[in-house]
Amino acid sequence: MVEFKEALNIIKDEAYILGTEPLPLHDCAGRILAQDIISDIDMPPFNRSAMDGFACRRSDLNSPLEVIETVRAGDIPKKNIGPLQCVRIMTGGKVPQGADCVIMVEQTLQEGDNHIRFTGEKTAGNIAFRGEDLKVGDLALGKGIMIKPQHVAILASVGCAAPLVYRQPSVAVMTTGDEIVEPQVRPQGTCIRNSNGPQLVAQISRAGALPRYMGIVKDTPGITDAAIKKALGRSDVIVITGGVSMGDYDFVPSVLEKNGFELFFEKVAVKPGRPTVFGRKDNVFVFGLPGNPVSTFMIFELMVKPLLYSMMGYEYEPDVLRMTIGQEYSRKKADRLSWTPVSLNSLGEVIPGGYHGSAHIHSLADAWGLMSMEPGTYLYKRGEMVNVRQI
Repeated sequence: MVEFKEALNIIKDEAYILGTEPLPLHDCAGRILAQDIISDIDMPPFNRSAMDGFACRRSDLNSPLEVIETVRAGDIPKKNIGPLQCVRIMTGGKVPQGADCVIMVEQTLQEGDNHIRFTGEKTAGNIAFRGEDLKVGDLALGKGIMIKPQHVAILASVGCAAPLVYRQPSVAVMTTGDEIVEPQVRPQGTCIRNSNGPQLVAQISRAGALPRYMGIVKDTPGITDAAIKKALGRSDVIVITGGVSMGDYDFVPSVLEKNGFELFFEKVAVKPGRPTVFGRKDNVFVFGLPGNPVSTFMIFELMVKPLLYSMMGYEYEPDVLRMTIGQEYSRKKADRLSWTPVSLNSLGEVIPGGYHGSAHIHSLADAWGLMSMEPGTYLYKRGEMVNVRQI
C-alpha cells in the first residue's frame, strides 16, 4: 500500500502531454492554451477617450472653450486642438492632436451655441494612451492557462482567431457488477442503479476531457477482458469502477495485467478509496476505482483529475484553504489520510455533512468541499483550523 502523496507523485510522473490542435475562438473556452500569444498591435491602438466629454488643453480650463468638432468612436479627428478650443468626444473616440485631457460632460456648462465652460475644480486626464495596456510584441497570454471568457476577449483583441490548444483526453468509463442496472431501470431484488457511470461522465466533462461511456460490465473475467480490449484501441484513459477490492469477483487487476498493463499501485493509504488501482500500457492509462459512489467521486477528484489536466498541459494545483471547523469531529481509526465532505454554515465555518461511509452518496449533495485529516489525528475540536479543498 502506497501513501497518498506517493501515489499522486507516481501519477504525475507518468503523465504525458497530448498533442495540440487549432480551435476556433468561439469554441476554445475551457481548453488549455498550447502557445504563447504575442500582441500584433498596440493596445489601445491610439490615444482614446475614456469617457464622454470634451478633449481640450488643461491650461485652458479656466476659460470658455470653443467646440470645433464632434468625434465619435471610429471617427478620425479632422482638426487639431488650438488655444481655447475643444472637441466633443465620445467614449472610445480618438483624442485629437493638441489635447492633453478629456473633461467629463457632467463638469461642463453650455455657453451659447458652440462654447462650454469647465465647472469642476480639477480633472483627471481621462485618456487611455496608445500601448499602455500592450505594445506590439508583448506577451498577451502565456501557454498553459485554462482559457476563460476574459481570455477569449484578449485573444480576439490581438487577432488570434484560432488559438492552438492541447487535445482533450478520451476517457472510457465502465462500471462492473452483476447487481448494477442502468438509471432508467427500476431495481429488483438486490440490484442497485448505476450512479458511478453518470457521475464519472459528468466529472470527466467538467474537467475538460471527453467521456465515452461503455456501460455496465458483468462480473466475469471474459466479459471484463473484452471490455478492456475494446476500450484500449479508442481511449487515452480507462476508468473502471468496482472489481478492484479483495472479493471473489474482484479480478479487474489480474485482467489488466493479462492485457499488458503495468500496475504501479493497487492500494492507497487514503479513506475512502484504499482499493485504487493505477496502471499504464504504452500511452493508455487505467484507473480501477472502488465501487462505492463516494469513493469513486473523491478518488476522481483527488487522483484522476490531476492526470487528465496534466495530459492537457495544465499545471493543476488545487487550493487548500485553512478554515475554521464549526463543530467537533472525531473518528475511530486514524491509520490513513481521510477526506470528509463538508458544507458551510452562515459564519463561513465548515460543517462535516453527516458522512457515514463511502456508500453515503447523499453526503455529497450539499458539500462545498473536502476536509482532510492526517494519519494519527483522531479529533478536531470546534474552532480549530482545518485544511479544505473546494469541489
